[in-house]
Amino acid sequence: MHLAYPAVLSTLLFCTGLYGVLARRNAILVLMSVELMLNAVNLNLVAFDVWLSRAAEETLHSGQALTLFTIAIAAAEIGIGLAIVLAVHRNRGTADIDKLRDTAEGHESDAPDGEAPADEAAGEQADEKAEATA
Repeated sequence: MHLAYPAVLSTLLFCTGLYGVLARRNAILVLMSVELMLNAVNLNLVAFDVWLSRAAEETLHSGQALTLFTIAIAAAEIGIGLAIVLAVHRNRGTADIDKLRDTAEGHESDAPDGEAPADEAAGEQADEKAEATA
């Protein structure tokens, strides 16, 4: 078997995972895309290990050993990541990364300096009326 076949498959898997990380907004889908990227790396490690073991007389199978470590790290990562996503979903009610980022940043406005958007201006007027009546 040629080394090109698993290398091309690994490249396709990694690019699919990279697209998923960059394009998805759901945190669980981002974690699944990271797992896809790690599986592409594992495929490369095993393919190169098999390819190099044919050339060398003494085989250590270090690529397969690294793959086992990568699988263990990926399992721990998905366990901790899923626990964090579930905790955030319970507290905030959403797993949308963009909404969580906006919440963490404090709802910064896109208006030019010195101008308040209409929603914020209406909210400030409502706050002033509430303070005046209290």
